[in-house]
Amino acid sequence: MIIHLSDPADPRVSDYTSLTDVQLRRVREPAEGMYIAESSRVLRRALDAGHAPRSFFLAEKWLADLGDVIAAHPDVPAFVGTAPMLEAITGFHLHRGAMAAMHRPEPADVATLLDGARRVAVLEDIVDHTNIGAVFRSAAALGVDAVLVSPRCADPLYRRSIRVSMGTVFQVPWARLAEWPEGMETLQRAGFVTAALALAPGSLTIDDLAARNDEKLALILGTEGDGLGAHTLARADFSVTIPMRAGVDSLNVAAASAVAFFACRAPLP
Repeated sequence: MIIHLSDPADPRVSDYTSLTDVQLRRVREPAEGMYIAESSRVLRRALDAGHAPRSFFLAEKWLADLGDVIAAHPDVPAFVGTAPMLEAITGFHLHRGAMAAMHRPEPADVATLLDGARRVAVLEDIVDHTNIGAVFRSAAALGVDAVLVSPRCADPLYRRSIRVSMGTVFQVPWARLAEWPEGMETLQRAGFVTAALALAPGSLTIDDLAARNDEKLALILGTEGDGLGAHTLARADFSVTIPMRAGVDSLNVAAASAVAFFACRAPLP
């Protein structure tokens, strides 16, 4: 159902207003049960993952490219406008030409995610959406079976996280823990060795951890700057470091996640 826009104040496109207001969108989107998929590639990945669209939002020149998607969802409004019109609504220029407002899927159950998993990532209070997206992309590429996020961790379904992940947040199962670090007990009861990446005395190196070849392993990554909390380190089975050279003390959390996921990957079946 194609709708040509003539007024940036059209109430039917309220899902797409104030997209540059991070604080507002972080609260509004989960509360309204929606998220924004930005770019034709990402919205196609969302649809392929079984997520349901609320509406599409695109520039005129993208109609042909997304014609099959719009035709497959005849009852979903597709709002079409000029580039200046779309920019007036969203607050920025749509370089990628198309978006979709998607219904947010029901939260996944942690126990269900852990059943059958061998490699899990746990993200503690990471607040940068770029880092969240990059961690998910590495998780997808390097065989992490599931991602768990702490109660205060940023939203993996925020549009910047989704965009940086190239839509891999739709293919790596994830869930938000109700409590942390108390939630670590759930991992340990499920048979996971918990390894906290931190600059802590007596830590294993990542090579030492990989050599253990644990059947079930949860890699815990901390927030930017401060890293993991003391209570998390106290509860984890091991603290783990990535050896550094040239006077560098640590890696960005997204880079560290890629190194750790690769080093500790489970053998291919």
